[in-house]
Amino acid sequence: MNTLLAFILVLGPLIFFHELGHFIVARIFGVGVEKFSLGFGPRLFGRKIGRTDYRVSAIPLGGYVKMVGEEPDSDIAPEDLRVSFTHKPVLQRILIVAAGPVFNVLLAILLFYLIFLFSGTYILKPTIGNVGENTPAQEAGLQAGDMVVAIDDKPVETWYDMADMISASKGDQLTLTIERDGILLNMALRPALKQVKNDFGEETERYVIGIEAARELTHKTLGPIEAAGEAFVQSYKVTEMTLVVVGKIFQGKISPKTLGGPIMIAHMAGEQAKAGIVNLVFLIALISINLAILNILPIPVLDGGHLLFFSIELLIGRPVNMRAREIAQQAGLFVLLLLMAYVFYNDILRWFAGDPTGLGSLSGK
Repeated sequence: MNTLLAFILVLGPLIFFHELGHFIVARIFGVGVEKFSLGFGPRLFGRKIGRTDYRVSAIPLGGYVKMVGEEPDSDIAPEDLRVSFTHKPVLQRILIVAAGPVFNVLLAILLFYLIFLFSGTYILKPTIGNVGENTPAQEAGLQAGDMVVAIDDKPVETWYDMADMISASKGDQLTLTIERDGILLNMALRPALKQVKNDFGEETERYVIGIEAARELTHKTLGPIEAAGEAFVQSYKVTEMTLVVVGKIFQGKISPKTLGGPIMIAHMAGEQAKAGIVNLVFLIALISINLAILNILPIPVLDGGHLLFFSIELLIGRPVNMRAREIAQQAGLFVLLLLMAYVFYNDILRWFAGDPTGLGSLSGK
């Protein structure tokens, strides 16, 4: 029951916020909205204000917006042409459709902001846990327990800052300022180019000095401005990582078996809810960005498919042929149904394997 509730708490706001984006921008451009529903299915209750029926429906998984003239072949009364979606300028239609994914990204930024503002963040200190044999770090005299405080007089706050600075050195000599037993020491070394594995297990070259982190975490409180900055940075990183993963799936470098559906999301939501509200909100933000990226894929029936058609219309100066759109919509629906069937299949296999999230296989279980 808790897992089901967590699932609703995760997906419901995401889809609702997505539709809210369409609704707000549609109203800004004077498009008539016939229905704005919180949830799907039969109408439970609501209120009609003007043309719009604001309703709460029986299935609490998101919501939907029904605009006047949303379908190009729908019958529209002459007096409704001025508020018809189809009869609005193509740039306005593009903005209305794009508003859904954009609102999902804005939601993620807002949630990350609230997390960082009220909970702060944890940073991995640049403290050395182990020094490899015959490495630049060993030759320079670095030891376990040393904390790097600066590189070439540039302050170092986190382990990842330090790693990025070393990698960006291109093998040039660096001067590391380290703190050892309360004393600051300067040590010169030259990073070496080594074959290392990235987050996806791929072999890549990187300049390193041969040290491992001590895994010391420290909590950092953030003010409103710092929290906003971290929220944008976190949103960018999640977006970048998601796009990279999608690209690698299409390239065949990551197995599509890693894809998950409702069962996986429900289980993760339940687990994060048990771990605390911050973990659950963080998961909602992650999925919100994933939902935005999924929706902008150029697949007909998704927002990205509509944006593709409208972009073509903008280029050629006329709407895409209705027959071509119908064929593309049918093909897109077929692809989407195949994808849904596949992720359900993955979910079921993982469930019976006792690893509903798929994280066990990634951790070597």
